[in-house]
Amino acid sequence: MTATGPRRPLFPFSSLWPLAGGVALGLLLRLVFSGSPEGNRLVALYAMTGSFIYLGPFAVGALTAWLSDRRQPQGLVRHAVAGMAATSLLVLVTLVVELEGLICAILVLPLFAVLGGLGAITMALACRAWRRPGRPMAVIAVLPVMMAAVEAPWTLPDHFGRVEHAVLIQAPADRVWDQLLDTPAIRPEEMAKGWIYRIGVPLPHFGRTERRGAQLVRHVEMGKGVRFEQVATEWSEARSVRWTYRFGADAFPPGALDDHVRIGGRHFDLIDTVYRLEPVGEQTRLHVTMHYRVSTRFNWYADALAQALMGNFESVALRLYASRAEAAHRRMPAALLPSAQLAESG
Repeated sequence: MTATGPRRPLFPFSSLWPLAGGVALGLLLRLVFSGSPEGNRLVALYAMTGSFIYLGPFAVGALTAWLSDRRQPQGLVRHAVAGMAATSLLVLVTLVVELEGLICAILVLPLFAVLGGLGAITMALACRAWRRPGRPMAVIAVLPVMMAAVEAPWTLPDHFGRVEHAVLIQAPADRVWDQLLDTPAIRPEEMAKGWIYRIGVPLPHFGRTERRGAQLVRHVEMGKGVRFEQVATEWSEARSVRWTYRFGADAFPPGALDDHVRIGGRHFDLIDTVYRLEPVGEQTRLHVTMHYRVSTRFNWYADALAQALMGNFESVALRLYASRAEAAHRRMPAALLPSAQLAESG
């Protein structure tokens, strides 16, 4: 009987080989799923399909665990960590080679990491149940492409949500109203608390409103050449305004926003933003409600992202309006101050 020595590694630096294999499979799948939607219809091999979003990272984690188990059996926790690491590295690689933009990469990373970990655990359990689970691994590797053909004819579900915020401003309603209509020369430091701008959303430059008869049209310009209009469909002077959005063909120049999260696109859109001004003595409580649409196979996740993104956007915008309205009010000549404030200052 011949004694068996320690198991030799498959390749030099084989501890990294499972990660490299998983990333390679994920990169191949991302290249396969590089189609684009045709109008409102999705092609089968498109990165925003549920088949790729769910099964792609799952397959990456599964292959990572399969390769790792061939080298040396590991515990489930180690497999899960390896699967999460492989999918995280995959996202980084797609960002470096410009298959994905920064916004999409950051937003999809948590979901991919979790699914990669689940895929690794599933394959690890399969390795324990079967001595050589090559066939299950082969099926998992091609499953995203197989399911994409099944998914393609299905209509994307629409989910409509809203975000609400309010702030108490130390200024009367007319001062706040002025800021809602015209917000010139927005400085980067005024947006400092907006983490959405740090992940790639262009910084706003200004908002300027013009009156077209009985209609209000607000022109908005942001960084990277983004330009669009907000049209007031309902408004009452210093009380409320409902802005809808109008995006022209050149509203978002190439590279300004990731196509998958572009406003007015197939997967995300802003419906309207409603501002309501509530007088509270000499102060004003400014309420904002933003309605939006997400349309994906993973609306539960997309809606959570939209809530976070739009919530941060609106909270920063409210602080901007508040600080500017309060500064304008402080600069108001004494002769124009309300009598109650004159009595307090005297």
